Order: sequence, then C-alpha cells, then structure tokens
Amino acid sequence: MLLTPRPRPRTQPETSQQPAQPETSQQPAQPETCQDRPQPETSQYRPQPGTSQHRFRPAARRRTRSGPTRHRKAALLASAVSVCLVAAAAPAEPLGVGDRLYPYLGNPGYDVTSYDLSLTYTGANDKPLEAVTTIDALTTAGLEHLNLDFAHGTVRSVEVDGRPAGFTGAGEDLVVTPEHPLAKGRWARITVRHTSDPVSGKDQQGGWVRTSDGLAMANQADAAHLVFPCNDHPSDKAMFTFRISVPDGYTAVANGLPAEAVRSGRTTTWTYRTRHPMATELAQVSIGRSAVVHREGPHGLPVRDVVPAADRKALEPWLAKTPDQLAWMESKVGRYPFETYGVLMAQASTGFELETQTLSLFEKHLFTEPAYPKWYIESIMVHELSHQWFGDSVTPRSWSDVWLNEGHATWYEALYADETAKRPMEERMKAAYGASDHWREAGGPPARPKPPAAGQKIDIFRPNIYDGAALALYALRQEIGRPAFERLERIWVREHRDANATTADFVRLASTVAGRDLGDFLESWLYGEKTPPMPGHPDWKPAASVKAATPHTRR
Repeated sequence: MLLTPRPRPRTQPETSQQPAQPETSQQPAQPETCQDRPQPETSQYRPQPGTSQHRFRPAARRRTRSGPTRHRKAALLASAVSVCLVAAAAPAEPLGVGDRLYPYLGNPGYDVTSYDLSLTYTGANDKPLEAVTTIDALTTAGLEHLNLDFAHGTVRSVEVDGRPAGFTGAGEDLVVTPEHPLAKGRWARITVRHTSDPVSGKDQQGGWVRTSDGLAMANQADAAHLVFPCNDHPSDKAMFTFRISVPDGYTAVANGLPAEAVRSGRTTTWTYRTRHPMATELAQVSIGRSAVVHREGPHGLPVRDVVPAADRKALEPWLAKTPDQLAWMESKVGRYPFETYGVLMAQASTGFELETQTLSLFEKHLFTEPAYPKWYIESIMVHELSHQWFGDSVTPRSWSDVWLNEGHATWYEALYADETAKRPMEERMKAAYGASDHWREAGGPPARPKPPAAGQKIDIFRPNIYDGAALALYALRQEIGRPAFERLERIWVREHRDANATTADFVRLASTVAGRDLGDFLESWLYGEKTPPMPGHPDWKPAASVKAATPHTRR
C-alpha cells in the first residue's frame, strides 16, 4: 500500500463520503437454541496489543504456524454434552493468532487451502450483495467450534461438510459449531451463505470501495472480513476462485486468470482463479462499466488492465508503460512470480494505491491530476508492481514484518526514479536519515511499528515502514556492498516464493550471503529507538525539522 499526497483539496469527490446505511440488521440478539441462529456483530475496534519487543538472531529457527495452544486453547477444547448445549452454555468469544498489531485477526486450529467466493451484484453499489463463501481447510487441532473472521453482513446459514451448523457472532468473529467436533488432521468444507455489505459501518475502514460506477476492494490490512468470512491473516495464504454475477453493461474482474463467462438472461457470471496462493488482504474484485485492455509483458506474460470504458483512450499512454516496468523489475530481482499482472484504475477517492495480487488498485485521479509529476506517477506504478514480489509472493508472517513489504517497494520506487528520471537515491536516503529519528519516535522502529490508534486500523502505514525501512536497506547495501545486496534480493524472492517469511528469515539470509553475522547490525537498524550511524556517510546527521527533511508527503 502506498499513501499518496494531495496536491490540492478536492471540492467534488467522486464517491459519496456519507452513504446511507443498509436496511439489514447488523446486531441481532444472541440465540437461545441451535435453530435460532444470529448474525455476526458489526465491527468493534479490537483491544490494542502490547508493545513487547521481539529480537531476532540469524541462528533462530523459522517460526511455523502454530495451533490453538498459542491463543486461548481452552476456548477450542471446551467439553459439552451436545452441540446445542455448547452453544447455549459456553459463550462464543473472538479468537486470534496472536498478531502483535491485530491480536484478534486470524484464527487458530485450521489452515485454509482454498476459498470459493460467489457474489451477486444487482447494479446498486449501496445495497448488500448476496454471497456464498466456501472454505476448504485442514484442521491443525481438534475443534468443537471454528472461528472465522466476519464482521459486516447478514449470515443466512452455515454448513460444515454439507450438514447444517450452528453459528453466532463474537466481536468480529463468526463462531461456527459443527454437528460433530472436528478431529485434528481432517479436511473440512465450510459453506457460509451471507450478504456482503458495501456500505461501511461505524469505525470500519477498508473492504469494499464504492466507485462512481461500481465496486472494488481494498482489504489491507484488517478488512477482508468486512467482505467475506475468512481466516483474515497473511500467515494463512490460500488459493481463490471468484464467481461474480453482474447485470448487462457491467464487467467483473478479479485476481488471477479468467476461467469462463456464462450469460443467463440479463446477467453474466464471470469466473476467475488464482494459480498461486494469496493472502486475504490481497483479494481484489472489480465491478464496473469497465474496459479490459490486453497486451503482452516479458516472456509472453498476459497483462490486462481494467479502466473506466470512457477513459480507455486517454489512459492508454500510462497503461503502455507496464511491460517495460515489468522488464525493469525482472532485471533487478528475477522473473515475475505470478500468472498475470495489470492495473485497476478506479473512479474513487481512497488516498492510497494498493498492491492487490496480480491486479494493483490505483485511483484514476493519480493519472489525470496535472500536479503530479510524470516521474512520480511512474515510480508509484513501480512501487505497487514491486509488491508483487515483496509482500504478495513473499508474504510477511505477521504484520510486524510489514517493513519487508513497504521498505522493499519504496526501495525499488526510489531506485527506478534514480535510474530513469535522475532523482538521486542518495539524496532521498540522506533526507530520510535526517527524519528517521522522528519517524521512529512517532511510529516505532521499522520492524516493530507501534499499534494502530483506536479507530484507525491502517495507522501502521507510517513513514517509518516506508522510507524508514528503505533507509535500513540502504544501510545494508552500504555495509555488505552492492553485489552482495543484489544477490540477497534475488535469493530472498526465490527461496520464499508463494510462502510467508519473517524479519528473522531476512536477517539470517543476509548473514549467509554476506558470510558473517549481521544480527547486531540489522537489529540496531530495524529495532533501535535511534537511527544508527550510516556506513560510508559519517556526515549524515538527524535533521532538526522533519518537514524540511522529508522529500515526499505521505498521509
């Protein structure tokens, strides 16, 4: 994700900022029997986590996905006489996988392997969509209840392996009680029939983005569960199938490649499938009066862009830049990791761009606002493109590792501007060094960002994980030399492709490539309260004024 600046105030935003609330009830009463099934509650801001520090050493083992012993095991193993009595006697509670920044995000006890998401859009982007979400998962513990993240829709029914299941809401969780407990190590299929509400609730950020002609998604970092039931944590990547039914005149596009488009009466159902696992926060569905523009990238890679049909010709010069940008990124870190790529230019006011997997989300306004320099727009395109390697293919295991996403994307954004637009990397890094102490004080060190403020779930996206993290990468390159650094980058994306990785993994690999222990060096850069001296630049000093030292304004 990249938060983009605003060169001037907008007097007429393209989308409504105060949409009407839907008619569906979001806070039903709790059930007294298994047959009286309530709906999940509306969004409630989750309690803030602690700020305990985690130190990493190159010799540390890679962390693996843990089971329910990590968080509230007792809630998953509670005994009961029957499923109905369990639902009545043991109050449902929200769970989580223990993420330091989002403690109730994700759920223990199972590993999702695939999502099948069916959506029916009526043509009104202020009305709930009818939806069916089918989840295939492997249990990693014995489960009498199974928690899903879901917080903004009406649940109509739940089935587990084709049998009706009880369900209730707890915080931002949908707690499912199958007819029989699920044993460890077995496959389960959970089918939830529900609505998906595009109108944001109180204190909710992200999920559906209402555009001038339809919808798009922006699920980072804590919002996919505002769209569909899921295990909404980046540590649990899965394959996705999307089936989107839209009226005549609308086009639906999603992550991955198209499988089929079936017309029935005045409705067309578009199906897309991913060929690589994906984190829930990277899911994308575009519904609008759109044109899909096709071209080829390097090695015959299918490139498809989604733009408002009326603006196709005007936007073509920007769309045509993607193949060369792909080739530039491949020259730096190796082959593009997915089956397709493209940009989605949405007619919406979001304030950010987002690296949704294989189809990056951009505001159309970014490409039409004359106040943005050409070199800046191109570097932002490369920022989101580089995320396909750093963040999408190699996904952080926890949100504290988000610097691995944003620091690398900022690095290649700056490097591209250096090489193609004569915007010196060294000048940008010197300015970042001057501001770094202020960024660390305000947002925490790059690898230990401070938790988001109440009601501001995307508040972790501060300068400390953008230019502050890119500055740490610059220091590493200064320390080990350009050839070793470039080799590290290529090995990193190759070894962790389609997987999750941690800061500890990066420190360990950097030490291996450099041939010496870099634990202390990187710990001070990634976890220190103060910015360490810059190798090769003893004259660089903290700046007295952050504003004077910051070359780019990010919200």
